[in-house]
Amino acid sequence: MRYGYIGLGNLGGHLAASLLRAGLPVVVHDKDRRLADRLIAQGAEWADSSADLAAQVDHVATCLPSPAVSELVLRQILPAMKPGATWIENSTLGRDDVVRLGALAGAAGVQMLESPVTGGVHLAARGEITVLTGGDPALVERHRAAIEAMGNRHFHMGPLGSAAIIKVITNMLAFIHLKATSEALMLARRGGLDLGQSWRAIQASSGNSFVHETEGALILNGSYDVAFSVDLALKDLGFALGFGREFGVPLDLAAATEQTYVAARAAYGGQAQSPMIAKLLEDLLSTDLRAPGFPARLE
Repeated sequence: MRYGYIGLGNLGGHLAASLLRAGLPVVVHDKDRRLADRLIAQGAEWADSSADLAAQVDHVATCLPSPAVSELVLRQILPAMKPGATWIENSTLGRDDVVRLGALAGAAGVQMLESPVTGGVHLAARGEITVLTGGDPALVERHRAAIEAMGNRHFHMGPLGSAAIIKVITNMLAFIHLKATSEALMLARRGGLDLGQSWRAIQASSGNSFVHETEGALILNGSYDVAFSVDLALKDLGFALGFGREFGVPLDLAAATEQTYVAARAAYGGQAQSPMIAKLLEDLLSTDLRAPGFPARLE
């Protein structure tokens, strides 16, 4: 099957590259033509527009920054997509957006497979990210080769909208853990401990987390560069708090973490790296969280 991929940013570019490594034919498009250069060098073909791409392929995958952009691109590609084609959405959308856009695609004869991913850009680059799917089980089987090319772990969560809920839950936990590890590292620093040794002790303890091991290391380096912005964190926390209201679940930690990100956006801008919530503490206490030997980027 011939796939098209639209949206070649920090995450989408790696997912498209994973399809290419698996030997799948891929046509790519992004509003920034330069993002396609490395993929073209690996064998991808370029399309001048989203509609042009949709006309050339059997199925289209997207990874886009917001529900509004996803809807805009969907409306561009639907008239050109082949009957029986699938739209694979790797973006993080709200459940209601997924259901609504799935119905819009279905009315045009296109099936939607929601397929957000979780684990971080560095795992996407290695083809080792986790893929969460929602939709018809037969559709999952139809695209199993592409799903397994993108990531090494896959969980089918149920009908359309199911993957959106679990993706938001995983991101909510990641942001809470990031706030927690920032406070823990600051406690160690202000307590006079060696920060590198403290990071390693936490890693080996019951208090460890995936976020401590990854984003905690970037905090200690001072780059904070996880390739995920404060604005995107606020978008996902907004989805989580919306689910809390809908399902009647108090989300005290998520609400407090959202306010921390609001403060980070005010201090550093919405495009700042999401681990820069740690810098809020550093600035407040005039105390840095640097330690030697930690990476600037995750590999």
